[in-house]
Order: sequence, then C-alpha cells, then structure tokens
Amino acid sequence: MIDKNVFRNLSYGVYLTTSYDENNKPVGCVTNSVMQITSEPSTIAVSINHENYTNHCIMKNKKFAVAILPETIQPSIIGTFGYQSSKNIDKFGAIRYHYTNKLPIIEDACGILICEVIDTMETETHTVFLGRVILTEGYKKEIPMTYRYYHETLKGSSPKTAPSYIEEEQKISTKTKYKCRVCGYVHEVDGELPEDYICPICGQPKSAFDKIEETKEVTFS
Repeated sequence: MIDKNVFRNLSYGVYLTTSYDENNKPVGCVTNSVMQITSEPSTIAVSINHENYTNHCIMKNKKFAVAILPETIQPSIIGTFGYQSSKNIDKFGAIRYHYTNKLPIIEDACGILICEVIDTMETETHTVFLGRVILTEGYKKEIPMTYRYYHETLKGSSPKTAPSYIEEEQKISTKTKYKCRVCGYVHEVDGELPEDYICPICGQPKSAFDKIEETKEVTFS
C-alpha cells in the first residue's frame, strides 16, 4: 500500500517555469519538482506535465527559465500560472516582467535560472527536462516558498497536472465552508460568502465557489 501523504514530506519548492511559443508569446506554469543535478557544469531538472502548453513550447525552442518564488509572492500569481493555460490567456498581463535571452522573467522572484535543454526523459504523464544553466539573475535574500508553506499556510492545493498532486481525503465538515471549483481553495466563513469575495489563490469570484453544508457535505484536508 502506498500512502501518498508521505510524499508531502519530500522537499518541494514552488516555482514558475517560463518559456515562449512559436509566436514569441510568453508562456509559463507553476512547477514544484525542480532540483539541481550537478554543480559544475550547473545543471537542473524540472518536471512538467504533458498537458501543459509550456511543455510543448520548451520541447520546440529548447529553452526555459525557472523563477524561484518567495513566500511574499501574491497568491493570485500562483493561481493564474497554476490553474489556467498560456494557450488561452496572457498570464503575464498583470505582472511585472522583462526578457532575458528571449525568455520572460518575472520581477518578483527571489532568484532566476535560465537554461538550455540538453536532454529529456519521458514518464507516463510528465517530461523531465534536463537544463544546463547558462545564466542566473535576481538573487534576493528572501525566504523561498515551499510546497508545505503553500499547502498549510496559504491553504492551496496542487492542480491535477502537478507531480505532487494528491487526491484529497474527504472529511465531514463541522462548519459552513466554500470551496473554489477552479483551484480547490476552501474558505471558512460564518454565514454567507460576501458578494464581492475574490479567491486569494486564483482570483475567481463568488460564483466559482460551492457551498459546503454542515454535516451534509464534505470538506477536504
């Protein structure tokens, strides 16, 4: 038997992996499986789901950048890059960014790794891109966000395309809660959800939330 909760004790960060498509449009997605492989030459690996548009773009242009997110990052940025597709929207429209080596680089990172793809490995659901680091920038002495911090402090969940996705366990709710259908964020409130409420993770309005009744519906751990 495999208890997938054990995987939550592995060390994960929260990153944005960015690239560009055939029209030079900036693309990107949230990734949490990024690791350094070698120091000299500097090499990292990043795992991206086959369904992510960013995966296809990196496959074509053989370049990507990894932005290390700090704990102070706006949660809405994680929601935009984690739960929507660069194929359908401009994820960079509301954030500060610049270009380095044609790659879109967000300003609010605490470190940037710019890479050229030197190899790939395919799994059933993900591509592992092996990248040679050709440039770094934006180092800041901030606390990098970990997946544990995102999950336990921000109360965020992983999209189904994430390597660390775990199907949540259902529990009987003892309070009225509202769950976002887009990102899975659960908000607890006494009474009704305010009309002007906006999801702090993905920016969706009240209409994207389902009410979870006391003792009748379930909440998620």
